[in-house]
Amino acid sequence: MTADSKNPETIVLHAGHRADPTTGAVAVPIYQTTSYQFDNAEHARKLFALEELGNIYTRIMNPTQSVLEERVTAIDGGAAALAVSSGQAASALAIQNLASSGDNIISSTDLYGGTWNLFANTLPSMGIEVRFVDPEDPEAFRRATDDRTRAYYAETLPNPKLHVFPIKEVADIGREYGIPLIMDNTAAPLICRPFQHGAAINVYSLTKYIGGHGTSIGGMIVDSGSFDWEAHPERQPNLNTPDPSYHGAVWVEAVKPMGPIAYIMRARTVMLRDLGAATTPSNAFNFIQGLETLPLRMERHCQNAAAVADYLAGHADVTKVIYPGQQDGEARRRADTYMSAYGGLLGFELKGGREAGRKFIDSLEMFYHVANIGDARSLAIHPATTTHSQLTPEEQLATGVTDGYVRLSIGIEHIDDIIADLDQALAAAG
Repeated sequence: MTADSKNPETIVLHAGHRADPTTGAVAVPIYQTTSYQFDNAEHARKLFALEELGNIYTRIMNPTQSVLEERVTAIDGGAAALAVSSGQAASALAIQNLASSGDNIISSTDLYGGTWNLFANTLPSMGIEVRFVDPEDPEAFRRATDDRTRAYYAETLPNPKLHVFPIKEVADIGREYGIPLIMDNTAAPLICRPFQHGAAINVYSLTKYIGGHGTSIGGMIVDSGSFDWEAHPERQPNLNTPDPSYHGAVWVEAVKPMGPIAYIMRARTVMLRDLGAATTPSNAFNFIQGLETLPLRMERHCQNAAAVADYLAGHADVTKVIYPGQQDGEARRRADTYMSAYGGLLGFELKGGREAGRKFIDSLEMFYHVANIGDARSLAIHPATTTHSQLTPEEQLATGVTDGYVRLSIGIEHIDDIIADLDQALAAAG
């Protein structure tokens, strides 16, 4: 029954592992090893030739990591996944798996500051151009596309703008051209299912909601298995032409007997192997522990955030609340179309601008002032002077950051205690 379950509450506890075959341990063991004994010379040859799947070296795969990958794959309804060292590594490798020097991708402007810097500065230094377009008009992705466009990229619930991305509209455009939509679903695990709306790849910072406890850094790339990489072979040369980095393999052909996993297999055996952004067995274990309570925590995060949004909307010193449940028009339609709840993030702007924001942050007592989101604890930060401080003023505005913007990641504490801390901090800031 559990193997066939489509319910996330069951999947997070049972997918990919029942008991350790050697000891019978129910908890997933931490396989703290670098290497694995091969049965014989022929077994080793088959593994390295991709004729057989199995463990070779922990930089590429690890049994603890494999359980984590299987569980996230099952939750998302995908075909396969790859755990990596961080969310930033997941975003970078997801793109570099498809795009080479001289190619381009098209990205939504509504991004986390670290991703914006990766796209605006680091990827271009490697020869990969990133073209930013406003997702308010999905057709902007079509207009920016040319023969060297390899992928579209966006965040489901953009941090900190919090306008839900038009997933199906852009995914449909991409599929016309053979261009996959890569969705960063970090802020909306479980409450948004991008694959159901046409996205080809999901990426996550496991550090956030999936880990949930602020203990470990990690990332994940999930392959939907539903994108036809062969439909436009000239559009996706990395998967459709001989790859000199792996014995001249043509990926869509080399792994066909294993299923529709050409994209994720290249990401693992070329990108992860060569660039080395591997997660650790202990971090994978921590993420498995977090995953087991994710459905319960997401429910409470969303409930508490909705109550905080209502409270802030009625506060005299708050000029604006940024939260999907407080939006209207097309923004609200997208939120209701693509999400089953509105998430645990919200932002607001204070009458007093930057100085009031600073006083508010410094006056919080229960909330933590940290750069993370998705923790079980409630968190707060002023993006203009921290997470988005490397951006120009124009770039900050494009991502939704103003001088007076404060971002909150609402935790799972009792709602009365959350609001009490906000209330005293707002009083101090006013």
